[in-house]
Amino acid sequence: MQPIRVLIVDDSAFVRQVLTQLLSSDPTIMVVGAAPDPIVARDMIKTLNPDVITLDIEMPRMDGLAFLEKIMSLRPMPVVMISSLTQKGADAAVRALAMGAVDYIAKPMVGLSEGFEELRSEIIATIKMAAKAQVRVASATRAPVAQLSSGQHYSSSEKVIAVGASTGGVEALQELLTAFPPDSPAILVTQHMPAAFTAGFANRLDQFCAVTVTQAKDGERVLPGHVYIAPGGFHLELARSGANYVCRVGDQEPVSGHRPSVDVLFRSVAKAAGANAVGIILTGMGADGALGLLEMRRAGASTIGQDEATCVVYGMPRAAMDCGAIEIELPIRKIAQQVLHNCQALVGRGVRV
Repeated sequence: MQPIRVLIVDDSAFVRQVLTQLLSSDPTIMVVGAAPDPIVARDMIKTLNPDVITLDIEMPRMDGLAFLEKIMSLRPMPVVMISSLTQKGADAAVRALAMGAVDYIAKPMVGLSEGFEELRSEIIATIKMAAKAQVRVASATRAPVAQLSSGQHYSSSEKVIAVGASTGGVEALQELLTAFPPDSPAILVTQHMPAAFTAGFANRLDQFCAVTVTQAKDGERVLPGHVYIAPGGFHLELARSGANYVCRVGDQEPVSGHRPSVDVLFRSVAKAAGANAVGIILTGMGADGALGLLEMRRAGASTIGQDEATCVVYGMPRAAMDCGAIEIELPIRKIAQQVLHNCQALVGRGVRV
């Protein structure tokens, strides 16, 4: 098996050296080059043909976001952001993911050598995952998604949509949610994401979507035309309060290795909404959400998985398909239309809370 060819792009000579030593310690990874800025990296990409690029954000001559946009529009390839700005500048990290970066790793704030050593296993695992990712021109660089018409006014909170995503989910969620009309049923979303990123992620989506997108708050009422994003580091659940649905946000132990966990969201929706719900599982590594989506299907909900061809990482949808949790798989661009069709069918059958 050929080793994974990695190009490191960072303006710090010390970081380039540390990352080169760290990645080279794995026999399945070969660092083929290290560039001090995007201008040098551009020529190295042509000659070295790397499988994965690690990219800093704040660099001379051209910043990492501008370079990432050029990469994804001219020669899409797996890019992992490794930058201090991915920690303190949440908006920059979210923008990078929306442009098509596969993942992000925050540089240690102090003690670079020791800090990177602690991140060794995470960085190596991320590079290996990125090498398998299916990268396309990011949705942020394509024409805007046509907004659908629901053909139905959801004047109550009876119909609920639950969505789970991980790696590649920022781009997928932007494409999915921008297609929903302002009167769509309420949508709850769990995306694996650090705590520093989720508020900025919700704000970014709110700028593009006809629905109102916010970070979920514990106890708030769930309303049609709104999207509720699980805060990083907290589980999001759907619960009932009298005749209404409400969000429950808590810091219980991680489930399926994650907090927030997609399984936690899906299981709560199965219990609280039953057949009034639609469950969607999107691109992501691992199996979080598969068993929860199965509970939703057994409770009478309709369930949809993103198809392999449009996933960055076909892990979570595959696990859900393998356990029988998914009724239908669709390309990301067709999911919103199917969801609205399913919700209208529920109305037609008179399914109520």
